[in-house]
Amino acid sequence: MENAFGKLLEKYQASFYVVFRVFVGLLFFQHGAQKLLGWFGAQQSAALFSLMGLAGFIELFGGLAIALGLLTRLSALGGIATMIGAYFMVHFPKGWIPIMNKGELALLYFAAFLVLIVYGAGKFSLEKALFKKELF
Repeated sequence: MENAFGKLLEKYQASFYVVFRVFVGLLFFQHGAQKLLGWFGAQQSAALFSLMGLAGFIELFGGLAIALGLLTRLSALGGIATMIGAYFMVHFPKGWIPIMNKGELALLYFAAFLVLIVYGAGKFSLEKALFKKELF
C-alpha cells in the first residue's frame, strides 16, 4: 500500500507542486489585497508610499505572479524579504516563540518561498507558456 501511494505521489508530483504554488500565491495575494485595497475584511488600507504599502505591493503583485507562475523565483525572493521584515519588526519584539508572538504565518510563508525559489514555477506556468523557459 505504501509503495503504491508513493508511486502515485511521484507520478503526480508536478501537478501537486502546481497546486502548492497556486495556493501559496493566492493566499499571499490576499494579504496584499487586504493591505492595499481594503479587501477581505480590512479595517483600512495602507498608504502606498509607506512600509506597509510596500509590503502590500509585494504581497499583491508577488502573490499573483507566483500563482500564475510568472517570475516565480524573483517574486518568492521578494516574499522572503517581506517575511523577514515582518517577523523581526512586528513579531519578534513580542517574544521569540513564534506561536506566542503570532509570527508563525510569516515563518510558514518564509519556508514556502524557500521551496518556490528551489523549484521555480514548475510544469504549468505562464512564464513557460510565454517564453518557453523560466527567465529567473
